[in-house]
Amino acid sequence: MSISFTEQKRAAKAFVERWRALPCVEEEHSRSFWIELLQDVYGLKNATHALEFERKVKGRKIDVFYEDMGVLVEMKGRGIGLDEATVRSKKAGPETPYQQAKWYADNLPFSIRPRWIITCNFDEFRIYDQEKERQEEYVSLALDELPEQLHLLGFLTDAKNSRIEREKQLSVQAGELVGKLYTQLSKQYKNIETDVHEQRSLNVLIVRLVFLLYAEDSGLMHEKDAVLNYLKDYRADQMRQAVVDLFRVLDTPVEQRDPYLPDALLAFPYVNGGLFGNDDIVVPQFTDDIRLDLLLEASQKFDWSGISPTIFGAAFESTLNPVTRRAGGMHYTSIENIHKVIDPLFLDDLRAELAEIEGEKVEKNRILKLKAFQRKLSSLRIFDPACGSGNFLTESYLSLRKLENRALEDLQGDQMGLGFDQDAASIKVSISQFYGIEINDFAVSVAKTALWIAEEQMMEATQEILLQPFDFLPLKSNGNIHEGNALRMDWNDVLPAEPALSLSLSLEARSVMAA
Repeated sequence: MSISFTEQKRAAKAFVERWRALPCVEEEHSRSFWIELLQDVYGLKNATHALEFERKVKGRKIDVFYEDMGVLVEMKGRGIGLDEATVRSKKAGPETPYQQAKWYADNLPFSIRPRWIITCNFDEFRIYDQEKERQEEYVSLALDELPEQLHLLGFLTDAKNSRIEREKQLSVQAGELVGKLYTQLSKQYKNIETDVHEQRSLNVLIVRLVFLLYAEDSGLMHEKDAVLNYLKDYRADQMRQAVVDLFRVLDTPVEQRDPYLPDALLAFPYVNGGLFGNDDIVVPQFTDDIRLDLLLEASQKFDWSGISPTIFGAAFESTLNPVTRRAGGMHYTSIENIHKVIDPLFLDDLRAELAEIEGEKVEKNRILKLKAFQRKLSSLRIFDPACGSGNFLTESYLSLRKLENRALEDLQGDQMGLGFDQDAASIKVSISQFYGIEINDFAVSVAKTALWIAEEQMMEATQEILLQPFDFLPLKSNGNIHEGNALRMDWNDVLPAEPALSLSLSLEARSVMAA
């Protein structure tokens, strides 16, 4: 919600007055203190969903964690000094609040480690910026000073600090890059306006190029910038054949390849998954402009590894959709609005269930319940009969895998690993649990690619937790996205025999729920 500076200052004064009068016991009041601060004073919508309380890290609990903004808070009750060392863990010994918080931060997966650490005893905030050379230095803010020093906690709601906002901007930029390539390549086809095969060929070509651009930036290939390094040696008039040769190699198992192919081609991994399996697509001639935009703008200058598959898939499809292109806009459902649908549908209950399991005091029972919870996650079947580019399915997959990773963190405890095989057998949630129907063939390809990208990103996050390398390629799973008219298809031909948790929402229902 937008809030003016005058309203914010007035809210801050009311906040100070209210909390100065309360006893401020850590266990009883920390949650409401931070929800009110973020929601009433700083105007954060739905702070109860943004903030995570008592998040477990190797058997210990973070008081407040704001993952999206990179903020971790260690709370103490009123009257407890922020320099006072106490024993909260026999293994760690006496720790100050900052030392406790720093331990939590250092033991989180690297990808979600916070930039900001705050220690607070209801009367004072100490703010530590972990990007500074001297991380232990802090800025102090007294509760009474809050109305006049609101800027000191402004980073809590600054969009520049938001991981989701950064991913959104990157994903929109990626969609624009792809839109430009799409337009240029479409002009190279002879009969693109009337030939259905050429239209499908262009769609497949674009999806393949996007996957390769992402793969070379995400460490999935044999070297960084693998595609760039391979294609840069070819002139524009040679690019078509070079791309055709690359696609064929990517679809051929290593042991079945012609050993006399150039080493630059043989170095590429086998991809599988059917992504490069259709040899009859038409690849047009490349121009100097297309070559330059692909190699320089899309490959060398842009890092695809940080995109959000949820946003990118929709932005990608929207950019290339003739209707939205004519309308001059890029249209997609925001992650926030997707969660307005899927959170009450199933995620809220699953989060509450995991939190209850984490509170189990008996270790043996907790381990059994965590494993059962992971099996439950892997048993869910989620279906969207009008899936478009798959953004609801992709975000649902990401959300379930984040819950699974949280369960794996809990199971790991403070061990160095769980002893799983390196074939990712520890991961139970799969993109094969997600089902969709979409009438547009290009959107189907985009949805499958978005799910693959989401799978790779979550596998990387799991590697950080288990400290084990996994091989993403060749692709071992596939989203069940089917091309067709959901109003005319028999859904029994799409869905598995067992019951599915359905996301079968009409567009009208989504609009109402996301409003």
